[in-house]
Amino acid sequence: MTTRAYQETYLSKAQAALGDAFDYAINTCGIPGEVFIKLFIASSVSKRMENGEASFLAGKSGIEIAADVLLETTGKQPDTVSEEHFGRSREYWIGWAVCYYQWSSSRSFNEIFAVLSFEDLQNMYYTLHEADITKFADIVDDKIREHFKDTNLKRIRSSYGCTQAELAKRSGVSLRSIQMYEQRNKDINKASVESLYRISKVLGCTIEDLLEK
Repeated sequence: MTTRAYQETYLSKAQAALGDAFDYAINTCGIPGEVFIKLFIASSVSKRMENGEASFLAGKSGIEIAADVLLETTGKQPDTVSEEHFGRSREYWIGWAVCYYQWSSSRSFNEIFAVLSFEDLQNMYYTLHEADITKFADIVDDKIREHFKDTNLKRIRSSYGCTQAELAKRSGVSLRSIQMYEQRNKDINKASVESLYRISKVLGCTIEDLLEK
């Protein structure tokens, strides 16, 4: 089960704020979509939204969020006055939809945008903006799984420089189990807490890092 950073009661406000931030930055300030995405994920704003900070989920407008991103990453405040708009622009939908997916999956914005470019999201808008948001989430899930083919366990173990045999010996978890987890022949999310704890202790990560989303 996915552990979410904040309650669903905050979600609609967070979606609207990020939607407005994208709309304002791109359509009012004239910042290219790909550029704003890079600035957003480089800023602490994206991390604070991921972590469920109430001041960013419900305490700031989209314009304030965009301004915070720009000030932090470029050192400049936007000098463009926002014009009132009605309805959802394509850029609004992109921020709104990505915010929902980040919340529902608990993946980082950095991970999401590593798989989806601004152009990809623009193309998805035309077929999905009137569909249920869960359809967007299902499609993004498939794209992310295709992009990150290795399991979290394999990726973390490889980065740590540890072989499967070494991990088995040091953790006390059988080599066969580790192989099956990495090949997705066995669901690591259903592993015992004790096994997950032993593996995470060897690899210097958290149990949550090992789980598949």
